[in-house]
Amino acid sequence: MQFNQFKFHKGLILILVFLNFACESPQKEKFDFKSLPKKEVKYASTFSIYEAENFKVIEVKEPWPEAEKSLVYALAENPDKLPKNFEYHHFIKLPIEKMVVTSTTHIPSLEHLGDLNKLIGFPGLDYISSKQARELIDQGKIKELGKNENINTELLISLAPEIVVGFAIEGSNKSLNTLEKMGVPVLYNSDWLEKNPLGKAEWLKVFGLLTGKEKEAFKAFEEIEKSYLQTKKIASETTDRPLVISGAMHNDRWYLPYGNSWQGKLLEDANAKYIFDYTSGSGSIALAFEKVLEKGRQAEFWIGPAQYTSLNQLLDNNKHYKKFKAFQDKNVYGTALITGKTGGVVYYELGPNRPDLVLKDLVKILHPKLLKKHKLQFFKALE
Repeated sequence: MQFNQFKFHKGLILILVFLNFACESPQKEKFDFKSLPKKEVKYASTFSIYEAENFKVIEVKEPWPEAEKSLVYALAENPDKLPKNFEYHHFIKLPIEKMVVTSTTHIPSLEHLGDLNKLIGFPGLDYISSKQARELIDQGKIKELGKNENINTELLISLAPEIVVGFAIEGSNKSLNTLEKMGVPVLYNSDWLEKNPLGKAEWLKVFGLLTGKEKEAFKAFEEIEKSYLQTKKIASETTDRPLVISGAMHNDRWYLPYGNSWQGKLLEDANAKYIFDYTSGSGSIALAFEKVLEKGRQAEFWIGPAQYTSLNQLLDNNKHYKKFKAFQDKNVYGTALITGKTGGVVYYELGPNRPDLVLKDLVKILHPKLLKKHKLQFFKALE
C-alpha cells in the first residue's frame, strides 16, 4: 500500500512539473542591434554606429583600456521607438540641447558643428583654448565643474545636462559612476585610444549624432580626411626622408611615442623616418638616455620635446641634450609654446580633431620646400 502511494505521489509531482514548464512563456530573444545597417566608420576602431528608421545605436567597443565589454547607447526622439528586449547601457533622447564634456578634445567637435552653445559645464575651464568657448566662459554660460576625477556632482546635477561625455583611463571614474547612479547618462568617449590620426577625428560623427547634425558631421569629416590624404600624397612624392626623434627625459627615463601610435603614424605620413617606428604598444616607451642617444644622435629633427619651451630649458634639465644633431642645428619643434588665453596648449585640444593641420605642420617642418604657404598651427621652433 505504501509503495502504491509512493508511486502515486511521484507521478503527481512529475505531472505538476510538466504543467509548470508548459505554463511558462518561452524566453523572449534579445534584440540584436548588430543586425541593423552600419553607418560608415572608416578609421576609428573604438566605436561603431548602427541605424534603424526611428532610432540609432552607438556601440563604444573600447570605452577604456582592456574593457571586458562594449557599452551600447540607444538614441531616439522617444524611447517608445526602440524595439522590445533591447538591452543597452543608456537611452539618449535626441537631439541633445544641454551637455557636459570632460576633455578639451571634445570641444572642437562642438565648435566645428556650431553647437558650443549646448555646452553648459566643464571640469578645468583654464585648459580650454578655443576663443569661441572662452567667450562663452566669460559670459558665464559654461560653468566650472572642478577636476575630472573630482567633479562637483551637485553643481552638475543642478545644471540638468541631458548627457555627460566623459572618459575613464583605468576603467573607473568615481565622479562619472556617481552621476550614472543618479540617473545622468554618461557616454564614454575613447578618442584618446585611437591609434590612427583620422580615427581620432572620426569621433566628430558621434557628436553629430548627439546634436542632431549627423549630415554636417559626416561631411566635415570627409573634408578633414580629404585634406589629410592630399597632404600625405604631397609628402610621399619627395625622396627626402629625414630622421626624427621625439619625447624627452622625465626623472631617469626618456619617454617617447611608440611607432604604431597616432604620433608615429603622423610622422610616417609626413614621410619621415622615426627612429622607433618599429615599436608597438600603448602609452609611451620608457628608455634609458643612452639608448635614445645611440639611435638618434644624428637625427635631423626633434619633434615634440615634451613640455619644454626653450633650448636652455632643455639643457637645464639635462646638459647631454646638446649631443644631438637636431639640438645643435636648432631643429627642435615643440607644441607648448602655442597656448590659449589661459594657458591651455592648443595642440592638445585641437590637434586630435584636425590631424590634417598637424600633418601640414609636420610636412612644413620636415620638408621646407613643400607647402610654402602653410603657416604653422601647433608647432614652434625652440629658441
